[in-house]
Amino acid sequence: MGQLEGRTAVVTGGGTGIGLASAVRLADEGAHVFITGRRKEALDKAVEIIGAGRVTAVAGDVSDPADLDRLYEAVRARGRGLDVVFANAATASLVPLEEITEERFEEIFGVNVRGTLFTVQKALPLLNDGASVILNASTAADNGAEAFSLYAASKAAVRTFARGWANELKGRGVRVNAISPGPVDTPGITNLFGESNTPTVHTKLAGDTAIGRMGRPEEVAAVVAFLASDQSSFVLGANWYVDGGENQI
Repeated sequence: MGQLEGRTAVVTGGGTGIGLASAVRLADEGAHVFITGRRKEALDKAVEIIGAGRVTAVAGDVSDPADLDRLYEAVRARGRGLDVVFANAATASLVPLEEITEERFEEIFGVNVRGTLFTVQKALPLLNDGASVILNASTAADNGAEAFSLYAASKAAVRTFARGWANELKGRGVRVNAISPGPVDTPGITNLFGESNTPTVHTKLAGDTAIGRMGRPEEVAAVVAFLASDQSSFVLGANWYVDGGENQI
């Protein structure tokens, strides 16, 4: 029996990468997982991977409150409340300061900041006592990488959310924590840098870590599962770096 047997989880951005790996791991631990994402074809494939009886897919965009309402209506209809929220959905782009537009700002902050905010806020009525909320921040918030300031700022906001919400929700026994992945081998890397540049980028990113390689989504998912479980019952408001030592050594 898994450590999340009988529990209900939500994973946003659950169709690929860290979100998919986390949904698989939470389901393996016994949770019924609701996943959401903007691309239905990715969600359909994710359902095949996770197993139809263990997951419910609800297509939607976390930056659209109406889509979040549909997600949580599906959770509510199941009738068991909500024990785990992994607010993972995010978008990124490389854009130098002089090229940042209002549209690009709204895109990045709309998904990464507003989407995270309302993912958690709209979950509040469903959260069971003792629930775990996990926010996906990033080592980018600390690195100051060139042309990445907009994304980095959005992830710094996410880290700050975790501190404030941990304090606000502790009276309900709800634990809020963040994770900060470093370079992880996901489709997002290819989307960001382009397929032709991916091998060079992978080599550079691997060299930035003390461990000498990029991470695997499953390694991040293991930390998500820990924070979702009772094993992390004394962890609150923390930021877990899953970065191969990139920002630690």
